[in-house]
Amino acid sequence: MTTLTLSASVSSLKPPSCVGSVCPAASMGQYAVFFLGLYLIALGTGGIKPCVSSFGADQFDDTDAKEKKKKGSFFNWFYFSINVGALVSSSVLVWVQDNVGWGWGFAIPTVFMGLAIGSFFSGTPLYRLQKPGGSPVTRMCQVVVASLRKLRKKVPHDHSHLYEVQDRNSAIQGSRKLEHTDEFKCLDKAAIITDDDVRKNEFSNPWRLCTVTQVEELKILLRMFPIWATGIVFAAVYSQISTMFVEQGMTLDTSIGSNFHIPPASLSVFDVLSVMVWVPVYDRLIVPIVSKYTKRERGFTELQRMGIGLVISILAMVAAALVEIRRLSIAKAYDLVHDEGTPIPMSIFWQIPQYFLVGASEVFTFVGQLEFFYDQSPDAMRSLCSALSLLTTALGNYLSSLIVTVVMYATTKGGNIGWIPDNLNEGHLDYYFWVLASLSLLNLLVYISCAHRYKYKKAS
Repeated sequence: MTTLTLSASVSSLKPPSCVGSVCPAASMGQYAVFFLGLYLIALGTGGIKPCVSSFGADQFDDTDAKEKKKKGSFFNWFYFSINVGALVSSSVLVWVQDNVGWGWGFAIPTVFMGLAIGSFFSGTPLYRLQKPGGSPVTRMCQVVVASLRKLRKKVPHDHSHLYEVQDRNSAIQGSRKLEHTDEFKCLDKAAIITDDDVRKNEFSNPWRLCTVTQVEELKILLRMFPIWATGIVFAAVYSQISTMFVEQGMTLDTSIGSNFHIPPASLSVFDVLSVMVWVPVYDRLIVPIVSKYTKRERGFTELQRMGIGLVISILAMVAAALVEIRRLSIAKAYDLVHDEGTPIPMSIFWQIPQYFLVGASEVFTFVGQLEFFYDQSPDAMRSLCSALSLLTTALGNYLSSLIVTVVMYATTKGGNIGWIPDNLNEGHLDYYFWVLASLSLLNLLVYISCAHRYKYKKAS
């Protein structure tokens, strides 16, 4: 943020001001400083986001009933706080950037980031710190290599003959022992104790002999993979709030009164507001009611919660398609099909339901994902699994771009104008939303199948 602030404040680091409609190009050095700031933010975000949720949840003691119950609410309010920040940045900071200057627009969050860092370090004496268990990627590779070395060995029927340390704690620092499961038996070969292992005393060499807990770590990740993959389609739906929803809004009537026009991209504030409404509703109203029937402290299981979010995401795409059908019918009625410049006499606030539904689906699916990947991941792999849950957002954006590319290619064959032309009045953006709704429905069916077969982690 400091680099971006300098690039927007120091005269030698920012391009000259525009003269009328002519804007001088930035120099290579100015580009370098600007993009350095952007990539440093990306790097910092990659370090913060996977760790902050896991670190926060680690502060609660699972052996204490009261703290365990509070941990169930932590992920809800953690996501709520993120959206409070998003609301401020998309409203107050945008106003500062437009009306005061980009330098101040970057300087303000830079100062608050500095205060946040100071606040974080001031609490160091109070934190509960988990012992680092080493590289989880290295441990997974060790299991694969050790199992390949013993590819021709036969796994014993009695899993108690597989290698595990006799101590109360796991050989992996900061991790509890995991009970053996019967899935992916080929990986159990990594824990087979051979005569060669005994003779060469290979018990301390995990590239040749792994503990049951280490093998189960990889099994857990493999079991979670199908659940993780279904989150990519949901993330593609979520990405519409910054792509096709905005494109749709740009054709609508954005006026409020006679003088003010709301920017179509600013309507995403209703997604943020939806999250801020649904988090307390879910945590304080839905969970207590549902828990009376399910006898679970958290009401729904993580998998049930995520499934509900997937259903709501389908409804969001249906709502967007219905709004588009209405928009196209009005464009036809007012003979605006071939008029790209004139707004459709239909208020942009018709889009609020689809934004609100996407926000509701976030509270169920995204927060459910954070909770699921934290609870089900091995103790020494929580940050890695949290990073995997965040990776679905990035892959969802790529999937959304791929879907648009395929739709454009398929619908413009033979000289056709396609579903998503430059003039949306001539296209069928509603068909695109129906495609996303159909993919989301198919994704939901796959998710239900995977969730039904999923076996929860068993830690000793």
